[in-house]
Amino acid sequence: MISFYEVIDRAMTGKYSPETDFDMQVVVPKIQQVVSKYRITYDPNNPVPSDDDLADRVFQAGFELFRDVGMYCPDTERIFQFSEEELQNALAEAPSAPVYGEGKEAKAMVARKPESDTPPYCFVGAGGAAVSNEELYASILEAYASYMPLANSITAPTIATLNGRAVRTDSPLEVLAAIRATILAREALRRGGRPGLPIMNCIAVAGSDRAKIAGSQFGLRPSDGWVIGATAEFKLEDQRFNEIAFVTSLGGHICSETAPILGGYCGGPEGVAVANTAYHLAAIIAMRGDTHLTFPIHFKYGCTTTRDVTWSVSVSTQAISRNSHFPLITLSYAAAGPMTEMVFYEIATAITASVVSGTSCFEFGGVAKATHIDHFTPIEPRLASEIAHAVAGMTRKEANKLVKSLLEKYESTIEDAPVGKTYEELWDTHRKVPHENYVTFYRDMKKQLSDMGIPF
Repeated sequence: MISFYEVIDRAMTGKYSPETDFDMQVVVPKIQQVVSKYRITYDPNNPVPSDDDLADRVFQAGFELFRDVGMYCPDTERIFQFSEEELQNALAEAPSAPVYGEGKEAKAMVARKPESDTPPYCFVGAGGAAVSNEELYASILEAYASYMPLANSITAPTIATLNGRAVRTDSPLEVLAAIRATILAREALRRGGRPGLPIMNCIAVAGSDRAKIAGSQFGLRPSDGWVIGATAEFKLEDQRFNEIAFVTSLGGHICSETAPILGGYCGGPEGVAVANTAYHLAAIIAMRGDTHLTFPIHFKYGCTTTRDVTWSVSVSTQAISRNSHFPLITLSYAAAGPMTEMVFYEIATAITASVVSGTSCFEFGGVAKATHIDHFTPIEPRLASEIAHAVAGMTRKEANKLVKSLLEKYESTIEDAPVGKTYEELWDTHRKVPHENYVTFYRDMKKQLSDMGIPF
């Protein structure tokens, strides 16, 4: 694989282009071209398709898209690209089984194939959603460690206030919040009995490179993970390059994060599927990832659980898992919040579609669109882990039938999804256990999902 120095050189010296020209004259027409060339058509009646030829055509389209478009650095206003041979070599040399965690919690994240009966790696928690203060942050992290036995790694919340002050990006409070998050998370996992559990985005509060780097010095280990994200579509800023330089020098794991937007420059579900596949190559060669974390998301609804996004996730996951050994993480954001029937249906839809399509790992935690403070608990990611283990080995045709039944339960209410209740309303924050009414609700909903076809 070409060196990181070579990537930086190209980002500094590549073809000059105004950003809007890159968007409208490079990305948009190329996506439209490859969607047509490779005959990719969205089928709403099959949100979990089982067409291997379609999946392979999506991969070919994604490969051609990234080869011809490359990426854009807004700071230098340069397009940087990679040859077909360089991309083939990157695929061949990409990591295949990175090990996260310490001691008895150490576990390799390995690539899976569609319909594999191997349970995926479970990366669960808050998905970066905001928690109101550092006291609740510590309480939630401890509850995650003690209440989610199937968790292989944790995704942390973002701290909204520090010592009663609102945390703002590019302020000293952001740096202090990133430091505090690291210290509190490590101690919380120890108190929860799982000190070796890896934290894959401990410093979700860090919007800037300096906060992410500063926070890393106060308890993160190379066996943890750093989520470093590209900007939609196909853009990588200098701050992200700085973070990549730091983590690679540390010997840590990079989770290269991407999020193509349905309704944006990608267009509809076909373009999103192709772009998501193209990003897999970007995650390897440009972002130097150990894993690729992705969450195609709906521009209008702000979630990943609509029918069209589900199809995009499923077909692109199949395209990637059939043609790459580089581990793939699919992240899901539900529209509804805790203790609502809808969020249970959304979790089941997202996890079933991605697991049977061959995702290596799933990330779940984002409920109530991850936009409502304190609207998440350990119950939702716990359920997601249980569903992931249950549906591993299910055929795509079986999953397609199940997902269609689940979608019918909630898709008409996506726009006005109920936000549910807060962590403090549903959880004993001192004993770190759920209130009995949520336990009863959880058991009733799990029984209903079992009756619908999830073999817990």
